[in-house]
Amino acid sequence: MNFVLIFLISIFSLSLFFYGKSKTKSISINKNIKLNALPKFYGYYLVLWCSIPSLMFLVIWTLFEPVIIKSIIIETAANKGAIFNDKNEANLVYEKIKAIYAGTFFGDIDIILKESAISYAKFINIFTNSKIVLIFTIVIASVIYSLKKIKNNNKARDDVEKILKGLLFASSLIAILTTLGIIFSLLFESIKFFSVINIFDYLFGTNWSPQRAFVSDASAITEAEYEELKDAFGFIPLIAGTSFIALIAMLVAVPIGLFSGIYMAEYASLKIRRISKPIIEILAGIPTVVYGFFAALTVGPFFRQIGENLGLTVSSESALAAGLIMGIMIIPYVSSLSDDVINSVPQSLRDGSYAIGATKSETIKKVVIPAALPGIIGSVLLAVSRAIGETMIVVMAAGLAANLTINPLESTTTITTQIVMILVGDQEFDSPKTQSAFALGLTLFIATLVLNYIAQRAVKKYREKYD
Repeated sequence: MNFVLIFLISIFSLSLFFYGKSKTKSISINKNIKLNALPKFYGYYLVLWCSIPSLMFLVIWTLFEPVIIKSIIIETAANKGAIFNDKNEANLVYEKIKAIYAGTFFGDIDIILKESAISYAKFINIFTNSKIVLIFTIVIASVIYSLKKIKNNNKARDDVEKILKGLLFASSLIAILTTLGIIFSLLFESIKFFSVINIFDYLFGTNWSPQRAFVSDASAITEAEYEELKDAFGFIPLIAGTSFIALIAMLVAVPIGLFSGIYMAEYASLKIRRISKPIIEILAGIPTVVYGFFAALTVGPFFRQIGENLGLTVSSESALAAGLIMGIMIIPYVSSLSDDVINSVPQSLRDGSYAIGATKSETIKKVVIPAALPGIIGSVLLAVSRAIGETMIVVMAAGLAANLTINPLESTTTITTQIVMILVGDQEFDSPKTQSAFALGLTLFIATLVLNYIAQRAVKKYREKYD
């Protein structure tokens, strides 16, 4: 239903655009007045007033409708005799009622569930009809208001810019609030985790095995239980595995990506550039699960076979296989951005270098690369962030064991992989095991923030301004 309403609002808004243009032209001719804006801005004005209020109402209604219906149905079921010992039982009954309404429930249906499902269907119908009526009422009221403003020959261009400015501000505010929401959600759950596990035991522990962390009451943990728990949440193996795999990936991606970027920007002909650059950028569009399959089924066994031939012990899941494939995946991040940055260096700098007798290679090393260094650092930083945040390739090619090792032929794991593994399935959010995922997320966030700060300082140091 929501998609139908959005489609109808879009069609109506589009028709209003053409109506607004023709209407203002006829007003200008019939009343012999000069318009305060081009006719198209009056069309934009009508479109914005028709679409924005109705779509905002639709979004708010869609967010709050399930909550309101849920509270009504649970209260209705309670009045009919249903007994809920806690919130989880109430949620379970509500899901059964929804399944009965959808026809996907195959268990025993008592009289309370049946009557509640009938009430649910009735309220769904009432809310749907009310939503349609209210939305079209808002559309009609908005159109009447905007048409009245158009007839008064308002400054439509200024009004449109004000509305768009408000939309841009709202979008920025949503982005900021979303970031704050992520930070606070990580922070609050991490505080609960560190109230149970000492932060120093977490930061400097060398063993990670959260599957051992089953505590009935985290607030009343005994000293013996803590002694067992503190050895289960050591962060060192995870940060070591993450850094190690990311380092292998960067050793592959940075040289290949940077050299290919320099070649395409400085040496390749226009024909070669048009063909090679899109081909390289295809690597960034391949799903990571495909890279994971390739690493697990081809690269990993290949390294293992070579190791056996050389008398080495190579794990079928190794940091080398994961890092190598991850490095190939992020080559376009370095290559494409480096190419664009190098091309943005003013030609006058190259001409000045050639004028004093420098060769092409000397010009690239002494002039072009230093001038493009801030952008190159930015591309490398983006590639590092992509490598740190990768999960699927690590899961399929490097394994899940949190081994503290610097041997690339052994299996290891990363922070993001462990976050996924901890939160898979039904979890108790009062358990240190589940809360450790938020602690890992907060730690990774802080590490990325520090990395960004270092990169910005480096960019600021080497940035040069050219006329």
